[in-house]
Amino acid sequence: MSVQPFSLPYSQAAVEDLRARLAQTRWPDEIPSSGWEYGAELKYMRRICAYWKDQFDWKAQVEQMSRFHHFRYTDGGVGIHFIHERGKGPSALPLVITHGWPGSFLEMLKIIPMLTDPAAHGGDPADSFDVVVPSLPGYGFSDRPAQRGMNTFRIAELWVGLMAELGYRRFGAQGGDWGANVSSVLGLRHREHIVGVHLNYIPGSYLPYLGPGTAISQDEQAFLKDANRWEQDFGAYGHVQATEPQTVAYALNDSPAGLAAWILEKFRDWADCGGDLRRRFTDNELLSNVTLYWMTQTIHSSCRLYYEVERAPLHFQKGEYVSVPCGIAHFPKEDPFPPRCWIERGYNIQHWAEMPSGGHFAACEEPELLVNDVREFFRPLR
Repeated sequence: MSVQPFSLPYSQAAVEDLRARLAQTRWPDEIPSSGWEYGAELKYMRRICAYWKDQFDWKAQVEQMSRFHHFRYTDGGVGIHFIHERGKGPSALPLVITHGWPGSFLEMLKIIPMLTDPAAHGGDPADSFDVVVPSLPGYGFSDRPAQRGMNTFRIAELWVGLMAELGYRRFGAQGGDWGANVSSVLGLRHREHIVGVHLNYIPGSYLPYLGPGTAISQDEQAFLKDANRWEQDFGAYGHVQATEPQTVAYALNDSPAGLAAWILEKFRDWADCGGDLRRRFTDNELLSNVTLYWMTQTIHSSCRLYYEVERAPLHFQKGEYVSVPCGIAHFPKEDPFPPRCWIERGYNIQHWAEMPSGGHFAACEEPELLVNDVREFFRPLR
């Protein structure tokens, strides 16, 4: 095991290759005036890819990311990229924040300074955190797994090792999307190390233990029906990624326009943006994330996590329960979202917040709301 400083790579040749590929895009046809009805809108994709080709400055984005302290941690031949920023309060609480798909560590850049230095952002210095933001295996600058079985249970083990290497024997965990799954596993399997778990999403594979004859409430029945409907209407991407990620990877790894469409459609669908991405994100924010996937060639390895979790879902066995304190922040555009009674079958909920706005990418969309809730949840646990 080892931790080493890491400098973010930049290649001008790779940028020129990207621009050349964008210039050679073979655009599909579309039904006139169909907008986003059939998927990513042609007009939008032409516009943002033209900006990507002609104006987007990847070097400037890399320089901006490099203002944070980046490192690499290696365990069992697996290299993990992470940001580590120490808190500026009197007794900073260690906190590992895990991203999901189709996001990256870039989602957290707005909230890191607010968590490490609350006094500089209108908060109490006593609420400061030592923040660790890893890139999931197969994402960003972390290694792409070369063996089967890199699921959220294995990732949680890596996180415990990483935090121990940094000197943190006990720490908090926060996450949405896959980060909620990893954080849940930390609370479930590694509770001796976990102060508390804060989630802004409930893992899609989560299933509490239901013994023989367990009664399901009307709210729970309605949620399960809604989740099935959502899976039918919007879950095609997940089904592909959980069954045949290799097949779709040939197109997504070769066509930047295709990669952008695959990722940006999800940002539009899952963010609280009313169908207009610019209401929540700048073009630079969106394209930085897509370019990270492109430059690191991690779309296949990131999609493959769906395949691995399909074979190791978060299905609780008899007696399994996340007994450490749990905080839930429910952002309204996060859909479907289980009722509290369903979550409480598997989690020790000590804090629940209904947010006025925001969606799946909470750290990007509503950084202040998320940070304030994280502070409030962990305050009595320090």
